[in-house]
Amino acid sequence: QVQLVESGGRLVQSGGSLRVSCAASGRTFRDYNMGWFRQAPGKERVFVAVITRSSGFTYYGDSVKGRFIISRDDANNTVYLQMNSLKPEDTAIYYCAAGQSTVLRSRVGYTYWGQGTQVTVSS
Repeated sequence: QVQLVESGGRLVQSGGSLRVSCAASGRTFRDYNMGWFRQAPGKERVFVAVITRSSGFTYYGDSVKGRFIISRDDANNTVYLQMNSLKPEDTAIYYCAAGQSTVLRSRVGYTYWGQGTQVTVSS
């Protein structure tokens, strides 16, 4: 089992920046790909970013590419999502996920999920 706890979500103005974190406990953190997904009201949960285990390769959803940066600290079992140039359409609950699949951009590739942290971007 891997337990994931997100934090850092809050209200921020359009154009601002915010960093959300996800702390992991349980199994060996470095053995997992770590992803961020988000779910806006009335919409499906969608892929935001992933950082792979071992190599640390990163991939981003088209809507956040160039604005968001994912990183991980294996020594402290934490993954971060730095969000810059925020827009009102970034408003969502942000979920952290852990998985070992080669499927990186879909929910099906992840086994463990956190409870989410709310990010609200005001216009």
